[in-house]
Amino acid sequence: MAADFGLGFAVLLLVAGVVALYAGAELLVAGAGRLALGIGLRAATVGVTVIAFATTAPELFVATIGALDVSTDIGLGAVLGSNIANIGLVLGIAALIRPLPVGGLVMRRHVPTMVLAAVLLVVLGADGTLGRLEGVVFLLVLTAFTGYLLYAASADSLPLDDTPETDENSRDGVSPRDIGLVLAGLLALVIGSRWLISGGTDLLSALGVSDLIIGLTVLALGTSLPELAASAVGAIRNETGFAVGNVVGSNIYNILAVLGVVAIITPIQVAPETLRLEFPYLLGFTLLLVGLMAHGRRLSRLDGAILLAGYAGFIYLLL
Repeated sequence: MAADFGLGFAVLLLVAGVVALYAGAELLVAGAGRLALGIGLRAATVGVTVIAFATTAPELFVATIGALDVSTDIGLGAVLGSNIANIGLVLGIAALIRPLPVGGLVMRRHVPTMVLAAVLLVVLGADGTLGRLEGVVFLLVLTAFTGYLLYAASADSLPLDDTPETDENSRDGVSPRDIGLVLAGLLALVIGSRWLISGGTDLLSALGVSDLIIGLTVLALGTSLPELAASAVGAIRNETGFAVGNVVGSNIYNILAVLGVVAIITPIQVAPETLRLEFPYLLGFTLLLVGLMAHGRRLSRLDGAILLAGYAGFIYLLL
């Protein structure tokens, strides 16, 4: 009876953590975006910087808190699993709902950096450790990428989805409501991260599942919910221009920002099985996505089915 109660409480914590993470990300995105526009940043700049960082916040909080409270396997697994889920699950489902156009600027600016981030992760982690030096390298590449985006966005008259700029002159000042949204979002992310880690770890540990698998599955799916919800709703509403860029940007920041921060806080040990399965799968899946996007500059329903099947294959290999 006590064991059943413990498992039931773990499931409740898990669900509550996912809900809190989703709500926190939504609040943070809304508040941060409005704050940035309020102080005069152009909408294009907001989209490629503030929003990209904000949607990565669930992974950052889960990976950091998990690494400190449980093990670095939690953080690494959450990032690897989230990136693979973003490609296979998020884009797969969105493309099945409605074919997704791939903007020219996304292909030129974001996609090469997404591939570079995946290659860097595989190369720097090949010795079995992502230490502080590797963390610094990740953050330096991230800084260069963000600086380039800021420069390019300020020089452009069009945002990344190749649609006319509509908010260029928006400057309404800083609103207390927007500050409150940001603070509430951060609080929800902290609480949700702890609930998700606690519930997911207790549940799967009771079933004999390792920390790495927990991060790759339950925590990765939980932190990918904001991207999944945004892309699926966008596809349903025929607002598909941001869906691909959203995932590409998220995958960049997951590796460079999240693992960069975690590696500086505490070195990440990379297990031999991760070097044999998850690293090659992430790199191969990333290159498959690039090939599908380059073909016709769109992700068709067939492409979506291929990506979804690839994700199902990954879960099968894990379990």
